[in-house]
Amino acid sequence: MLMKAELIAPCGMNCGLCIAYQFMQNELNKQGFHKAYCSGCISRGKNCTYMKDSCELLGKGKLRFCFDCKDYPCKRLKALDLRYRTKYHMSMIDNLNSIIEQGMDNFLEEQEATWKCPTCGGTICCHNGLCLKCSIDKLRRNKKYRWEEG
Repeated sequence: MLMKAELIAPCGMNCGLCIAYQFMQNELNKQGFHKAYCSGCISRGKNCTYMKDSCELLGKGKLRFCFDCKDYPCKRLKALDLRYRTKYHMSMIDNLNSIIEQGMDNFLEEQEATWKCPTCGGTICCHNGLCLKCSIDKLRRNKKYRWEEG
């Protein structure tokens, strides 16, 4: 597992933890799943998938990260952050603040340690709490599996 700076979206999402990215990396649709693949906001040249419609600066790629904006953290980012903290055990704002305080390299090291699967060393998905390398059978049994659902 290796976290990459280009997988950190402007909003602070670590695209390497996203189910659509991990589905692509593990080619899970070849294993009978049917999910959209995503290579990440920056990798696809999308600047920021979540915020681009509500933020002209992100939509036009004028900021690399939301913390570069005078309005950071804005209302839209706070709402997105609340949803992710509540449902997915991660915080975009905490991620961005960590990048500001520690720098990108330290942030990536921290992310790698935090999201590393203790069983196989793969990456745990923030959207369901599963390692899509060694816990795929749980997802096969329940395609809507979320954190800690039996």
